[in-house]
Amino acid sequence: MSPRSKREYAEAVFLRYKRASRKEKTRILDEFCATCGYHRKYAIRLLRGFKRFTKPKPKKRGRRPLYHSEAILNPLKRIWLAANLPCSKRLKAILPLWLPGYAGYFEPLSIEVIKALKRISPATIDRLLTPIRTDYKRRGRSTTKPGTLLRKQIPITTNQWDEARPGFLEADTVAHCGDTTAGMYINTIDFVDIATSWTEQRAVWGKGERGVLEQIKDVEQSLPFPLLGFDCDNGSEFLNHHLMRHFTERPKPVAFTRSRSYHKDDNAHIEQKNWTHVRQWLGYERFDDPSLVTLLNDLYRNEWRLFHNFFCPSVKLIAKERIGSKNLKHHDSPKTPYQRILDSPYVPASIKGALRKQFENLNPFMLKKAMEAKLKNIFRLCYNSYNESPIR
Repeated sequence: MSPRSKREYAEAVFLRYKRASRKEKTRILDEFCATCGYHRKYAIRLLRGFKRFTKPKPKKRGRRPLYHSEAILNPLKRIWLAANLPCSKRLKAILPLWLPGYAGYFEPLSIEVIKALKRISPATIDRLLTPIRTDYKRRGRSTTKPGTLLRKQIPITTNQWDEARPGFLEADTVAHCGDTTAGMYINTIDFVDIATSWTEQRAVWGKGERGVLEQIKDVEQSLPFPLLGFDCDNGSEFLNHHLMRHFTERPKPVAFTRSRSYHKDDNAHIEQKNWTHVRQWLGYERFDDPSLVTLLNDLYRNEWRLFHNFFCPSVKLIAKERIGSKNLKHHDSPKTPYQRILDSPYVPASIKGALRKQFENLNPFMLKKAMEAKLKNIFRLCYNSYNESPIR
């Protein structure tokens, strides 16, 4: 009996064996083994695991997917990676800003691809990027040491002023201490404007009061709007007489406030930027070489601030309501800090015009490439100093 004949015979016996009673299965097995010459145990396994021939499934009906071609997937993934892995809603807002610079850095895109990328929805972006998404789970440590000298003189605020007017900053420090807080190391001072989400970063050696004040003055000169308010945590690098005099002893004093002790949510705006604008890029390495301060500030004052403020949109919470046991949050459309400044009625037209001219001469891919080159040099010096340092 040929193998093909045996398979056809097994297919004929299979249904009868499957529906038979225990006694009938015994008779069917006797017949099956006698006909095919199989061992009884092998015959049992064969009939139990037999798979009948099934017709192939019909093709999926409907139109073919629009966004599964490599011509669309490649630029989408490249922009997503260059923008530091934003969520789909932010990536949707990023695409119109980054597509003009894509042709100058990679290759020209056809009109059909450009229209498809501008038309793509956040839900479709999520489906396309699911296979390559990366999770970040590492957590940091707090290095805030309370300053007690001026707690009574500096008021506490939790409502964060008027969020519609630019000029009110939140500030915090990010420690580049590695696995230990012993010894001296570099800290990044992070600033964010509450109304526009405009950010500035500066590096300082240690947490000295004069060094922090010097960088705050430099940031104040770089802002495209006047400084109206300054809110910080209770760290000694902020609560000191140098900063108090700088903000209060001027013709137009700046509102100097602080958050409650052990309440990180009071500074939620800057705590978020500590992660997206510092930790995601610099990680948790230890920077204990003073020469890195100059390199970091060169990066922060040039490509870093232009990349984040002109090409990285964010959403803002506009309302929150409680329905039963759930909090329902409503956010506005993703916008870059540059776009929020253009929409603000409090910023003069001359400043908006200067920002527009600056934006026309920028390419996000070129900025990202320059940032990566400088970061590579910083990490190389960081690893060299780590190998020579006694603190590990």
